[in-house]
Amino acid sequence: MQKKWVFDNNIPDSDVSDLAEELEVPVVIAKILHNRGIETREDAVRFFRPKMDRLYDPFLMRDMKKAVDRIQEALTNQEAILIYGDYDVDGITSCSLLYLYIRKLTQKVHYFIPDRIKDGYGFSSRGVKEAREVGATLIITVDCGITAVEEIGLANEDGIDVIVTDHHQMGKELPPAYAILNPMVPECGYPFKGLSGVGVAFKLVHALNNSIGWDNSQLLPYTDLVAIGSAADIVPLVDENRILVKEGIERINGRHNLGLNALLDVASLNNCFIGTGQILFGIAPRINAVGRLGSAERAVRLFTTSKMEEAIKIAGVLESENRQRKNIEETAFIEAVEKAEAEYNRLSPEPLVLHGEGWHPGVIGIVASKIVDQFYRPAVLIAIEDGIGKGSIRSIPDFDVFEALQKCGNYLEEYGGHKYAAGLTIKESNIPVFKEAFKNAVRESLTALDLVPKLNIDGKIELDLINDRFFNILKHFAPFGPQNSRPVFVAEGIQVTGRPTIVGKNHIKFSIRQNGAVLPVIGFNLGHLIDTIEEERDCLDMAFVIEENTWQGNTYLQLQLKDIKRRNNS
Repeated sequence: MQKKWVFDNNIPDSDVSDLAEELEVPVVIAKILHNRGIETREDAVRFFRPKMDRLYDPFLMRDMKKAVDRIQEALTNQEAILIYGDYDVDGITSCSLLYLYIRKLTQKVHYFIPDRIKDGYGFSSRGVKEAREVGATLIITVDCGITAVEEIGLANEDGIDVIVTDHHQMGKELPPAYAILNPMVPECGYPFKGLSGVGVAFKLVHALNNSIGWDNSQLLPYTDLVAIGSAADIVPLVDENRILVKEGIERINGRHNLGLNALLDVASLNNCFIGTGQILFGIAPRINAVGRLGSAERAVRLFTTSKMEEAIKIAGVLESENRQRKNIEETAFIEAVEKAEAEYNRLSPEPLVLHGEGWHPGVIGIVASKIVDQFYRPAVLIAIEDGIGKGSIRSIPDFDVFEALQKCGNYLEEYGGHKYAAGLTIKESNIPVFKEAFKNAVRESLTALDLVPKLNIDGKIELDLINDRFFNILKHFAPFGPQNSRPVFVAEGIQVTGRPTIVGKNHIKFSIRQNGAVLPVIGFNLGHLIDTIEEERDCLDMAFVIEENTWQGNTYLQLQLKDIKRRNNS
């Protein structure tokens, strides 16, 4: 699919050159900083040196004092506390973090993760039942609860207080919770709205820690879980998220968590540096798999155990279920592509709404993401069983699927989520009318031009500027993620040297030359570009990121291809 290259040309050249001179960095580095809103030396210091002491006061969050006071009351009165999580990575890490911290304060703390198939998404009546069984008079939800109006009302009828910690969009009304910690609630004046579920749980721990009088060093053991949950939930890696994820990645690489170390071992990542990429593609899928195909509580046990034997056993289960998940996912993806191709109209700004029986509800979110990648439009996948459909929605950049979903709420049994991802439950009989309503909601906001994939370019660069010093500067931009993506460069008028080859399944490998500098290139899953490269070898523009590659003990710089075009074809 042809991509549109987008250059940010709104920044005056004089501003960029002034910053480059002040920081003593190449102009293209200053351009990247400006693209991220970093315009002064002070901004750059805060960006390149994110520190825990720059976190916001947790009590700026609506209801935080109320929540802390209620937890301290429960601790004083020796009440049992139930932590109710969600079955994805964000929910699992949130639950693990809060459980580990509160367990230092009381032994009367329990956790519960719902079953994806039996209980569905969010806080359910099953949570109230579980609280009764363990004698809990306080429930703390993590990464869910903001739309659970009826269920929290049921808990209140049983004399159980509920503290909601969540980061998802609220529904038409707030639930009748004792306290609600969610920066997305309009009445909440917290200065950063981009926290993940585990980020909000961390802020509760931050507030508890301050109230007890402990210093912030007590918070460091939990930052690895924050990094995993935040990276996996694709939240913007700026502001507080950047601080927490950077600190958490350092802790992950210090190998402090017994269960996480066992997971890294089975994933063959134990000798690797772990960054956001390794979290997204190595750690997160294995954590998700255990909740997709069975009980996600096993992942909480993995992160909270102090027994090596148990950690190794659970990590092995996660690895096994991840392999099984891949097979199930591949079958569902092939079927979904066949259905999508029957509906797909490249010129029409419509989403894809696909449904089928036999699809495992635990993998449709992943499959929906792959459908979005392939067809570049919002996608809804609904798995049907016994007349009930469970669906996952994924979006393209800059389109709010949750807002579109709200317009179709009358046809749904329940739904929840945020801008780029959502879940729903629907009666099979309502799928046709929901499909039309959702398509209409999308048409109101999307045009055919919105369905052209965009590749944001940070700047143009000459190949002879790319060396170890330049790459070392780039490394300080990490951790990478939304709103702080790995910088994408364009080199113009490059020449392809040697013969391009296809390696692996569909990866293209070649070298390029410009101004006497020669660099190797790898393009993952971009084998289809080989004809363009072969036909026009001497005058191409190439978009890429710069990375290190290690092969047979040697480490060298290489360019990871993002797109390539004939000259003057922008």
